[in-house]
Amino acid sequence: MGTSVQVTPLCGVYNENPLSYLVSIDGFNFLIDCGWNDHFDPSLLQPLSRVASTVDAVLLSHSDTLHLGALPYAMKQFGLSAPVYSTEPVYRLGLLTMYDQYLSRKQVSEFDLFTLDDIDSAFQSITRLTYSQNHHLSGKGEGIVIAPHVAGHLLGGTVWKITKDGEDVIYAVDFNHRKERHLNGIVRGSFVRPAVLITDAFNALNNQTYKRHQDKEFGDIIKETLRAGGNVLLPVDTAGRVLELLLIMESYWADESLSYPIFFLTYVASSTIDYVKSFLEWMSDSITKSFELTRENAFLLKHVTLLVNKTELDKAADGPKVVLASMASLEAGFSHDIFVEWAADPKNRVLFTERGQFGTLARMLQADPPPKAVKVTMSKRVPLVGEELIAYEEEQNRIKKEEALKASLIKEEELKASHGNENNMSDPMVIDASNSHASPEDKMTMAGPRGGGFRDILIDGFVPPSSSVAPMFPFYENTSEWDDFGEIINPDDYVIKDEDMDHAAMHVGGDMDGNFDEGSASLILDTKPSKVVSNELTVQVRCSLKYMDFEGRSDGRSIKSILSQIAPLKLVLVHGSAEATEHLKHHCLNSVCPHVYAPQIEETTDVTSDLCAYKVQLSEKLMSNVLFKKLGDYEIAWVDAEVGKTDGGMLSLLPLPTSAPPHKSVLVGDLKLPDFKQFLSSKGIQVEFSGKALRCGEYVTIRKVGDASQKGGGSGTQQIVIEGPLCEDYYRIREFLYSQFNLL
Repeated sequence: MGTSVQVTPLCGVYNENPLSYLVSIDGFNFLIDCGWNDHFDPSLLQPLSRVASTVDAVLLSHSDTLHLGALPYAMKQFGLSAPVYSTEPVYRLGLLTMYDQYLSRKQVSEFDLFTLDDIDSAFQSITRLTYSQNHHLSGKGEGIVIAPHVAGHLLGGTVWKITKDGEDVIYAVDFNHRKERHLNGIVRGSFVRPAVLITDAFNALNNQTYKRHQDKEFGDIIKETLRAGGNVLLPVDTAGRVLELLLIMESYWADESLSYPIFFLTYVASSTIDYVKSFLEWMSDSITKSFELTRENAFLLKHVTLLVNKTELDKAADGPKVVLASMASLEAGFSHDIFVEWAADPKNRVLFTERGQFGTLARMLQADPPPKAVKVTMSKRVPLVGEELIAYEEEQNRIKKEEALKASLIKEEELKASHGNENNMSDPMVIDASNSHASPEDKMTMAGPRGGGFRDILIDGFVPPSSSVAPMFPFYENTSEWDDFGEIINPDDYVIKDEDMDHAAMHVGGDMDGNFDEGSASLILDTKPSKVVSNELTVQVRCSLKYMDFEGRSDGRSIKSILSQIAPLKLVLVHGSAEATEHLKHHCLNSVCPHVYAPQIEETTDVTSDLCAYKVQLSEKLMSNVLFKKLGDYEIAWVDAEVGKTDGGMLSLLPLPTSAPPHKSVLVGDLKLPDFKQFLSSKGIQVEFSGKALRCGEYVTIRKVGDASQKGGGSGTQQIVIEGPLCEDYYRIREFLYSQFNLL
């Protein structure tokens, strides 16, 4: 039978919820995408929690929250420990996206679902692959090959190709076939007739009228608002579609010679652009060629100012301005606060470039007609003062004293246990090493920085007890363990306590490597006692609201055309509204393939191939007599054999017991008549097309006959016919024709 394939949605089917799917291939479990939404609702992850421990590998397709937002939480809470695979941009920009999400929420709430350390820990397990790189899995996944391919939509966005025993399983969601300013489109030729295709129905009902001048219309709307004295807010993601918008605005500002300020405001804005500058090889052909010719980086932004805190924006000069601020959902982040400030002014405009997530403020404002007033929660973190600060400090002091006392008691018990009977408490010359009457601070001073107790020390002002025994320096048995290299080090002696650790040192650079944005670093380094103050507001929405589609996804018509070209044997539809999913399902059943599935949450669908495929082993005795011929990147040979079984019971091809009769000669290759025409011309033969045939010299004709229009491509039953009298030209041209093939 064919390769066993089962698909189980964990989130994101028949709705627009985050994407997360379990795909099992011959018992090897892939978790493809691990998304969350801007509400960070743990109930969405319940199906994932039930299977997290069985996951063998995680594949991430895009760098936004909907595709990878739950990864830190799942690794911390659900025991997800499988290796993770993504492209370099998805890894870097996904990390910054999660930092921005955490910092945006920590500033306005007691967010505790995950920490910056949890984010770092999750992303450290990611293996980065380049486009079209075949990565062979080992162990339980032996024989499975994974490869990322260009998806468009977001920088580093991936269509995953999983291959086992010659059968392909393709995961392609949120792809874009169109080339954009900073991204190439999907390469459809890489996915022809896969055994299984998993794709989304998100845009199935969205048939765009593509406008060649959409970028200019976008800029004109912004310019119109600015010239009328208003401000423009663009709620954007952290490091995804905002990159395309920045390039559009850079180009428009240069063409129109505008001087209005543009601000890109997120907690990680500087780090985002710094990394993007180094990802040119992942971008569109036009950007890479431009860099090769001029050495000018497209993301050396000349008209955009990068900001990492709102204070800098508030200090900016008064007057019309454009602000691109996260988050796109308006649920949190700088965009939320700016919207509340600007919404009441009719001169201002909020320009949405993507559909808001379901149930968010952005989605509500995009309704038709939009609400005239909305209730929002304004929160901010403020330092404690007065009685609250005193109470907080007293509580902290009490906790520290309790911890110090507990540590002292534990150390005392350890010392007593280690000395045991060696310490004779009746001996007047023995001093109590635990020094139980000393304060914890004195103990730390006397014990030294390692806190290891009294070792080889002298005590000033030593007064011997009144006895006949002469005064002596105190001696304590050294209980340290030694090996050939000296004293064995106890790592616990050097561990810095959490409360004394500079937390920012763990996150310098916005990731594990680089320099954190100043605003983000100040937020983390700020250890002053604080609290979150919230209040409900009713915001009168008098500003203009506009939605323009810059999501960078293929629309419904394009999706249907692409699916027909890919022509999968079996199709699984995920992520889209119920209406869009059913619409695309019915279309595909009629026009794409007879096996179309749209499973529900936690419903396992078996999409195992119906092909009668068998695995066979080529015996060494057979292979020792096979002669291979080179054909491009491959080697081919003709084999006459019979099917038998090895000692292990596996099917094997064995040599025939008697000599096989000679087989008819086989010509292997693909002849293209235009190319062959040029070849013959280079040999001095006069050649011209006569209809669909090739007229060679005066007497010889070459033509292709048979059906060349079979679905899925290929030559079908085509044959090449050479006609003419048996003359010198005939044999010469036939020899040239044979040279274009490999003869078996």
